[in-house]
Amino acid sequence: MKKVISAVIILFAVVGIGLFYHKYHSDTERAMVLYGNVDIREVNLGFRVAGRLSQLVYDEGNDVRIGEVIARLDDEPYRNQVAIAAAQVKSLKERLRLKETGNRPQEIAQARSLVREREATAANAKRLFERSEKTLDSKGISAQDRDNAEANYREVEARLMSARQNLALLEAGFRVEDIAQAKADLAQAEAALASAELQVKDAILIAPSDGVILTRAQEVGSILSAGATVFTVSLQNPVWVRAYLHEPDLGRIHPGTQVDIYTDSRLDKPYSGHIGYISPRAEFTPKAVETTELRSSLVYRFRIVVDNPDQMLRQGMPVTIKLAANSPATPLQTNHHE
Repeated sequence: MKKVISAVIILFAVVGIGLFYHKYHSDTERAMVLYGNVDIREVNLGFRVAGRLSQLVYDEGNDVRIGEVIARLDDEPYRNQVAIAAAQVKSLKERLRLKETGNRPQEIAQARSLVREREATAANAKRLFERSEKTLDSKGISAQDRDNAEANYREVEARLMSARQNLALLEAGFRVEDIAQAKADLAQAEAALASAELQVKDAILIAPSDGVILTRAQEVGSILSAGATVFTVSLQNPVWVRAYLHEPDLGRIHPGTQVDIYTDSRLDKPYSGHIGYISPRAEFTPKAVETTELRSSLVYRFRIVVDNPDQMLRQGMPVTIKLAANSPATPLQTNHHE
């Protein structure tokens, strides 16, 4: 009987130990806790062109919305360049229209009249020359007079030829090459005008996204070079958490896994998020990461996208991460940039 009782006690002990181990193991699986830091992107904003800073609309700590004007340069020099370029474009357009239209009818009519006039003069000079040829045979004029008549005829013929060629040029209009050159000159001037207009637009600084002004680096009246930082803006979206995971736990998370994110100031109201990226490369735990594991162990960096961020999340803030109870069991398709 004592042996039976001993066997039963041993059996209950083994079962109890197994249940305790199973419960402990399950609780450990469910209660995987990770640590990380809030990672908010910042952008340095500046003008693409140089100039004198004429207006700063916001100051440090102000909220800005995408598309809002936050600063301006004195754009008078650039507006003057626009006026010059616009005048050049207008001039070259008229020159091209002239070449495409050809010469005026009045110029062509004038050239035709000149041709007719010189044709009459040439006909008269020809008769005088022929008459001097006959008269020379009968000794009616000297050889010098005959030579003068021939020279006059040849000269008039040359002038007639020149008038006819000028008329042909006027009737034919400008060459194809001249028109092509005029079009190229106009295109170059239009490009210069577009560049000048773009510089006027670049004298206005626009907020690229919703955010908060962290730093105002310049003051009104400053002469800025192109690209000089005027504001540093902390973007409101996206807000990420940068965390690290040990290799044995790598199979427990995947892109799309839902997590709860706790901060020291909101222990009872966590943020929700999902894992957007897991690094394919192992690395040593960085000194800044807050974890109870050995710092020399290899970990994998991953990124959590916060689904409901607010202004309480600050750059570098330490957070605690727990797997959400409704986290999907299978990986989700996520965007590569997450």
